[in-house]
Amino acid sequence: MATPIKEWSKLEVRAVVRFLFSKGTKPSEIHKQIAETYGEGAMSRSRVYQWCNWFGEGRTSLGDEPKSGRPKTSTKEENTTRVDELIRCDRRMKIREIAFKLEIPKSTVHEIVHDTLGYRKVSARWVPKMLTEDHKLQRVEISQRLLQRCQQDNGDEDTAHIGVGPGGDFQANNNLFDNLITGDETWVHLNTPETKRDSMAWKHPFSPVTKKFKEVQRSAAKVMATVFWDAKGVILLDILPQGQCINAARYCSTLDRLKEAIRRKRPGLLRRGVVLQHDNATPHSANLTQQWLQRHGCESLPHPAHSPDLAPSDFHLRQCLLFRPSPSFLPFPPPPPPFFLSPPTLSFFSSSSC
Repeated sequence: MATPIKEWSKLEVRAVVRFLFSKGTKPSEIHKQIAETYGEGAMSRSRVYQWCNWFGEGRTSLGDEPKSGRPKTSTKEENTTRVDELIRCDRRMKIREIAFKLEIPKSTVHEIVHDTLGYRKVSARWVPKMLTEDHKLQRVEISQRLLQRCQQDNGDEDTAHIGVGPGGDFQANNNLFDNLITGDETWVHLNTPETKRDSMAWKHPFSPVTKKFKEVQRSAAKVMATVFWDAKGVILLDILPQGQCINAARYCSTLDRLKEAIRRKRPGLLRRGVVLQHDNATPHSANLTQQWLQRHGCESLPHPAHSPDLAPSDFHLRQCLLFRPSPSFLPFPPPPPPFFLSPPTLSFFSSSSC
């Protein structure tokens, strides 16, 4: 028995079928000879019969006929233009809506939108309040004044700010960041579950996968904490008793405690001159509070309206507070200092740039 041919092509086998069929060989005999010469996998019996039928109908080509199907015209330039026009008319239109209107596949629309046109869908940025043109102008002016003040107080002692109040407690202020104290109020929940990001840990590829079960949400019980701090750390932590609210009178009493805390923890700061930075909330900007600041000779830096992003406590201190009190914390006495400042926060105030 002859050894089967190991290397062959489809066109070669089809040519043999045509040759044998033209000599009048039966399809069953053609299949037998092909199996003996090229092996069993060269062409099946049904396929031999099919090619014999085609050759009997007059077919001469040995190659595959072009397959019928939908021509690939969806990614043409006109469809790209139509997709771009729809998106420009309605920026919130979805991929399936575009595909339905243009009668083209969603996969093609996705390719046109992302790969050809380079669009990407993003959510609108949430802002607490829409600022007017006056608010924006005020933000720019106050920011420029603070930057100029920072450059003067940290670069040229001859142009340093001098602030002496009626009480005689404050004197020359030669370095803004050495004398700056900032503060704000924040809600502290009695139970703050660990977030998924907080639970991240380093692992090797072969280390076991750690599991984190869903915890309860933050507790409804919470206290209002007023925190004053500077570049060296927290100066005063004042917990608002239950049943009270933050108003001008309460804030002034907190400022009294702040003054005593400065005298104990920052010797000499009252003599050099304290610069207080807080936002323009109602208790901070009330007439009673302004009178307290004038009476004690305390300078207050300006703060534009509706600008919590310019208050250091909103984007530095709150991210650094670690506070998970136990039930023994009730009824809300001032807790031990589990608060700390991270190195980025300290470097923020120790640097000379805003």
